[in-house]
Amino acid sequence: MDLSGRVALVTGASRGIGAATALELARRGAHVVITARTQGGLEETDDRIRAAGGAATLLPLDLADVDAIDAIGPSVLDRFGRLDIMVSNAGALGVLTPVPHILPKDWTEVIAVNVTAAWRLIRSCGPLLLAAEAGRAVFVTSRIVQKPTAYWGAYGATKAALEHLALTWAAETRTTPLRVNLADPGPVASRLRRVGFPGEDQATLPQPSDVAPGIADLCSPTETRHAEVIRVSPRP
Repeated sequence: MDLSGRVALVTGASRGIGAATALELARRGAHVVITARTQGGLEETDDRIRAAGGAATLLPLDLADVDAIDAIGPSVLDRFGRLDIMVSNAGALGVLTPVPHILPKDWTEVIAVNVTAAWRLIRSCGPLLLAAEAGRAVFVTSRIVQKPTAYWGAYGATKAALEHLALTWAAETRTTPLRVNLADPGPVASRLRRVGFPGEDQATLPQPSDVAPGIADLCSPTETRHAEVIRVSPRP
């Protein structure tokens, strides 16, 4: 699947699934705009992309900074004149604790990154994706939405809200060329997973590079699925 000439935005691209997805999109020919809070992490992803023969533009920002998110769309338009693909991957775990014990500041942080940032990305980049010949938007969700788990209340609630937000936008854009889907990677070896399951042997889990091709496939101009939650894990 050739993505040559297309411009893709990937959030949370300094490591894990975001970095692996950015690399996969670049390998397929897209110019990838990668965002994350850490400049060093973005530079590491950029090194991997360049080593694979791809090209990237680094955009360090904090998704809790609403003004920075609002500026992404205009900045991409000014620089490239287009945006074909958006992968909203960045997420915050928050603090694992019983629901009554969640502190307001922790709740606000998880909501800001996992829900509000996605909504602002839609506002900022949605017009560019709708203007594209075959715009594609992918939101990375979690299986925890279907399996509520003790102490994961804040994270699970925000992922459920993200799914509803994305599927509502999909319903609103049903008659356009834009395809909007959610990718469920399942358990993946990552820093977030390591914090949430500290005793787990991550060597037994799929790696980010195992799920990245499935996410990249959803960005293809030939992808016809719309308004779906799609499992991209190589394991059942």
